Parts: sequence; C-alpha cells; structure tokens
Amino acid sequence: MNTAVDLPFQLQPRPMPAAMALALREHFGERFVTSLAVRQQHGRDESPFDVPPPEAVVFCESTEDVTFVVAAAARHRVPVIPYGAGSSLEGHLLAVQGGVSVDVSRMDRVLQLNPEDLTVTVQAGVTRLQLNREIKDSGLFFPIDPGADATIGGMAATRASGTNAVRYGTMRENVLALTVVTASGEVIRTGTRARKSSAGYDLTRLMVGSEGTLGVITEITLKLHPLPESVAAAVCSFDGAAAAVDTVIAIIQMGVPIARCELLDANAVIAVNRNDKLGLAEKPMLLMEFHGSAASVAEQAATVQELAAERGGTAFQWATTPEERTRLWTARHHAFLSGLQLRPGCRAVTTDCCVPISGLADAVTRALDEAEDAGIPHFLVGHVGDGNFHVAYLIDPASAADRETAERLNHQLVQRAIAAGGTCTGEHGIGLHKQGFLVEETGAGAVAMMREIKRALDPTRPAGGLSPGGGAAG
Repeated sequence: MNTAVDLPFQLQPRPMPAAMALALREHFGERFVTSLAVRQQHGRDESPFDVPPPEAVVFCESTEDVTFVVAAAARHRVPVIPYGAGSSLEGHLLAVQGGVSVDVSRMDRVLQLNPEDLTVTVQAGVTRLQLNREIKDSGLFFPIDPGADATIGGMAATRASGTNAVRYGTMRENVLALTVVTASGEVIRTGTRARKSSAGYDLTRLMVGSEGTLGVITEITLKLHPLPESVAAAVCSFDGAAAAVDTVIAIIQMGVPIARCELLDANAVIAVNRNDKLGLAEKPMLLMEFHGSAASVAEQAATVQELAAERGGTAFQWATTPEERTRLWTARHHAFLSGLQLRPGCRAVTTDCCVPISGLADAVTRALDEAEDAGIPHFLVGHVGDGNFHVAYLIDPASAADRETAERLNHQLVQRAIAAGGTCTGEHGIGLHKQGFLVEETGAGAVAMMREIKRALDPTRPAGGLSPGGGAAG
C-alpha cells in the first residue's frame, strides 16, 4: 500500500462479522452503506495518510441510533469511528483497524435554545455556521471558529479553538454538558446548564478533547455570547514575520481585548491573493478583528495601529462593513486549500504547535528559516493572539525525500515548542500523526495513565493505542 507519510503504527483491520452486518442492515436499512464510494469518502481526511476505508458507514439520526451501532460493535469487538464533517488534519477518522464509520452529520437539530441563560443544546452533527444562522435572531452567537465548517461534535471531541480563541476561549471553556454513548453502548450525561459545579469528577472535560477514544458525543450544551455592538477588521503588512509577531506580543501584553489576531506569512498571502483575488501586499500580514462598543472598538484599533506602526507596520486597511469583513475572513478560512495550490498535486504535512506568547517570535521565525533553508514549498498561518501557529509543508506524494524533509522539519519545530513550555498541538489534536509527540510532551507516565483510562472505559478494545479505530468526528 502506498502511503503519503509513513504510518506510525501497523494496520490491523479486523473483518466485521456477518452477524453484525446483518443486524445493522436490518435496523438501518438504506442508512447502512457498504458501497466503495461512500466508504472512501469516510476513510479520507485532510491528513497525509492513505489507508483502506472502513468496512461500512452507518448514518445515524439520534442518540438511540448511535447506541445501537456502538452496542453491536462492542458485542462483536469491531472498531467504531465517529465521523462528522471529515475536516480533520491529523488522521483522526481513518479506519486503521477496519470497522464501521458512524456518521452523525444527519444529527443536525438545535434542540434547546435558552437565550436568558446564554446556552444552547445541539445534536453533534450541527455545524458551527448552521448554529449561528439558526440563533442569529436571539442576539447571541457561538464564537469558536476553527476555519472549516466543522461539526460541533467534532469540535468538542478535538477541543477545537481557532480564530476567536484569544477573546472567547476554546471548546474547553465553552462546553457545559454532553450526552455521550460509551464504548459499551451506555448513554451518559455529563455536566449541566449551570455555569459551575463541584459535583464529582469533571467528566465533561474528560470527554472534550478525547478525540473519540472514550465514547461518541451525540449532544452538546454550549455557552453563547452576545453579539458585539460594533465590529471592525483590519489588515497590516510587515517587512518580516518577526516584526508582525512582535506587534502581536505587544498587543497581548498591553491587555488589548482583541477578538481575532491572525498571521499569514508572505507565501500564505500570495496563495489567498491568487485564490480570492484580494490584491494584498505580498508580505507577512496581520489580520485582526475588534469587538465591543463603538468607542471601545475605536480605542482598541487606535492602540493596535500605533503599536504596529512602531514596529514597521504599513498598509493598514480597515474593513468595517459586514461584506468587507466577510471577504477577508473567507479568504483566511480558505488559506489551507489556497495554499495547496502553490504546488498543484501536492499533499500537506502540517503542524499546529502552540507556545507561550513570549516564545512566539523565535518559534515562528526559526520555523520559516528552516523551511526556506530546506527548499521545501510551505506556508504559515497562525492564531498568533494565543501563541498558536500552523506550518504546512507541501510535499510530492511520490517523493520519499520530500516526506523525510517535511517530517524532520515538523519534528524540530515541535521539539522547540515543547522545550519552550508549549505543546505539539494547539487545536488539531493528536490523531495518528502526533502520537509520538504526545509521549515527548507529557511523558511516558502520563500516556500510560491515559491508556489506563481508555482500558477502564473501553476494555474490549486493543490496549496498544488510544484510538478505538480512528478517532473523533471532525
């Protein structure tokens, strides 16, 4: 089998027993699918891995549907892979041990909106854009924005964050309660709509970020936030990435409550210019957004513009209308796919380390310098307001030398992040690609404890890894 990047494990598919396939077909009818095209769709994400697809896909529409599939899989010791939008970058949803893909995309109902409490409960297949469309008349919004129109279930499973995290936090801070189908097919509910609790273990936080290894999330209760009175966006260009990052550090250290602060290196700007025809200066650029009252937004913007100018920032441009802001942020959200066009036919090996803000300039500049010295096509984007950035190394899938170079650069970058007190993944999750990095970051003892938790909650699955068969819905 040809793989774009060497797999960090042995493929060990276990065929689905005929009895299980028959039970699922009888229960779900046409929602139990074994056609190759559908299986391939559910066996491929944005990671650089190529593995065989799952044996079957089940389209679930309720918690009860998921319970039926998981209970059957437990009886027959068949892996289960939750699937949402398929936007993972680290191989979470790949069927490395065969099994059945549980597609929750049809679980797309907003179940309960409580505007007075600033909460909403949704099914796992609701996407972030759909949620904000459906609650827009309430004067509230859900701010977590990982870029892709991911499902809320997948965002909870991977502890997603994204462009707004510097102001509003991550999924960890914004998930109040969950409904989860455990590995045995039992339904549990964690947390409440109350803003705090001291009752028992924090099972909600255990499940948020567990990447599908401990259960299938089917319903989520979220915090909502008031729509800001005023919103303004701005772009500012710099002669080098270091100056742009120094500006970000000054913004954060001065306590400016900026809502979004994104960095695009020159290559990323070139890519979005080509794809979205923006005409931006093809230099390192900050894309920022400010939320609040009209007076506070003006004050924030004036402070940031002064800080940027002191560090060589030029071409400061404002986008105050919704249409202008949407155009800029749509281009930013397309940056990954736009960047792939810099090398047609390539695959991307990506990273997403996160470092303390004081170490951000060194981490970014060294990553870019190393990629330039290696001569490998690349681009960098980052949610730099919270120290998180992504480098995509664009490789020829047929080139072993490209693969080796990209993985070497990725490893060097992550090791520096960990040494600086940071992490190997700010938001993508561990998936398949970062399993070795998890040991480097947390230590063998912590990973052993995670495996013990996995065994306790899922004793019928193999103990060699943390994944039940692929990972989380994304």
